[in-house]
Amino acid sequence: MYNTLQTDSKKPLYQGCNNSLTLLSAVLSLVNVKARYGWSDKSYSSLLQVVHDMLPDENTFPKIYYRAKKILCPMGMEYEKIHACPNDCILYRHEFEEMHKCPRCGVSRYKVKDGDECSSVVNSKTSPPMKVLWYLSIIPRFKHLFANGDDAKDLT
Repeated sequence: MYNTLQTDSKKPLYQGCNNSLTLLSAVLSLVNVKARYGWSDKSYSSLLQVVHDMLPDENTFPKIYYRAKKILCPMGMEYEKIHACPNDCILYRHEFEEMHKCPRCGVSRYKVKDGDECSSVVNSKTSPPMKVLWYLSIIPRFKHLFANGDDAKDLT
């Protein structure tokens, strides 16, 4: 796992590319932008295709989101998706886990189709949530940081 990340962190995007721009740094930068602005996987794949086509031939940049995820997957960043109120009132966990409407503002937890506005119960299996929080637990992140002996010595 560590060797794969280390290889990607040193692999240039294309022949003659400067050392500071690597495959891993480029993919991480764009994934951060995707997450910050809530881009869909489809729109992100379109962006990757455009960037790939703009780079010189024989570049190593991924064309689709699936390939970009494969580069980042060795990081093993475990996450938990938690539904949230669209108005940021509550997180639907613990005592609120089974609720379909926010107890503070009354907004539906799930997206409602145009024809289903009058229905009182929304099917949670077919309706996507209005807002989702991606929680990255701190413990696995520390484990990854301290997995390499040299890095652990530098971190302490």
